[in-house]
Amino acid sequence: MAKLPLAGLTVVSLEQAVAAPFATRQLADLGARVIKVERDTGDFARGYDRKVNGMSSYFVWLNRGKESIVLDLKSDEGLRALKELVLRADVLVQNLAPGAVERLGLGPDDALALNPRLVHVSISGYGRGGSHEQKKAYDLLIQCEAGLLSVTGTPDSPAKVGVSIADICAGMYAYSGVLTSLLQRATTGRGDVLEVSMLEALGEWMSQPYFYAEYGGAPPVSSGAQHASIAPYGPFATADGTVFFGIQNEREWAIFCAEVLGQPGLAADPRFSTNTLRVENRAELHASIHEVLGSQTTDDAVARLDAANIANAQLRDMHGFSAHPQLEERNRWREVESPVGPLRSLIPPVTSREAGFRMGPVPELGEHTAKILAELGVTAR
Repeated sequence: MAKLPLAGLTVVSLEQAVAAPFATRQLADLGARVIKVERDTGDFARGYDRKVNGMSSYFVWLNRGKESIVLDLKSDEGLRALKELVLRADVLVQNLAPGAVERLGLGPDDALALNPRLVHVSISGYGRGGSHEQKKAYDLLIQCEAGLLSVTGTPDSPAKVGVSIADICAGMYAYSGVLTSLLQRATTGRGDVLEVSMLEALGEWMSQPYFYAEYGGAPPVSSGAQHASIAPYGPFATADGTVFFGIQNEREWAIFCAEVLGQPGLAADPRFSTNTLRVENRAELHASIHEVLGSQTTDDAVARLDAANIANAQLRDMHGFSAHPQLEERNRWREVESPVGPLRSLIPPVTSREAGFRMGPVPELGEHTAKILAELGVTAR
C-alpha cells in the first residue's frame, strides 16, 4: 500500500456542521489521526437528517476516518483532557462561536504558548474584528452576503446553490492552509495561526463576477442555467428532454452550425457572428437552435455534439450520478464502514502515484473516548 502522507500527525478538532469537518476529513483521508471532540449530544450535523440507514448524510460525508471523544468542556477534567490533547497535537482546528475557543484558554496565543509547534486553525463566518464578527453565519446567509445569489437563478427568482458551497470553500482553504503550514513548520520548526472566514473564502470564488461588475459598469445578468456572458451555453430542449452544451470560440461556433445544426450559413448571420452579438440576441439565437434540436432526440443531439467535438452533458439526478459510467470505469467507489453498515463512497478526488489514502470508518458518538482518555492518563470525562 502506498504511504499515507500525513501518517504520524495528530489533528484535534473542535468542530461542528460542515466547514471544519470537511477540512479535517481530508486530513484523515491522507493518514492524519483526527480526534473529533464532541459534546454529549454530539456534533449537531449528526441530527441534520436520517437518510443513510438512520444516520445523517452530512455526518457520513464529513466524518469518516475520525476518532470521536466526548468531553464536558465545562468541567475541569474535560478541559484538562482537551489541553493535554492540544499539547500533543500537530494541528488544532476549530469553528466554534466567536470567542469560545479563547474562553477555553486555547485561543491562538495561549495554544501556541502551550505547544509552539501547533498549527492553530480558526474557521468563522466573517473573521475576527469588524462589525460582523459576532453575527451568526450559515451557508445560505454567506451566499447572500458574498453576492452569490445575485448571479444565480433568474432576475425574478434568485436561487441558492444546492450544496453548502460557502462551508465547502472555507473548508478547502483551511485544508490547503494546514498543508502549507506543515510544510513551513518542517523548515522553521514553528507552528502557525491560520484564519479562514466563509465570507472571504466564497468572496474569492466570486472574484470574476466582481471584476465584471466593478469595472464593466453593470453586474452579470442572472440567467438561470444559461451562461451570463457566453452564448450558446446552457440547456436546450430536444424532442424528448434536454441537452446542455457550450460554445467557447468562433471556430467552435462555425463547426456547431455546420455539423450539428446543418446550417453553415448561420455562423455568419450578422446577429450571431460574434459572442457579444449572440449574447445580445440570445432569444433569436435559441429559437434558431431549437428549430433543429427540437426535432431530435437527446441521444441523437448528444451524438451529433460528440461527433463535432462540442462540449456537452446530460442532466443527471443523484441516481444518474451514482450510476455514472465514468466513475464505474475508473473504479472510483469504495465501501466505508459505519455504525449502520458499509456505505458506498467516492474515493478522494486527488490521486497520486506515490501517496495513498485511507477511508476509515464513520465513528459512533464517543466511540473512542475511553481509549483516548487512557492514552492521556485521564479517567473522567
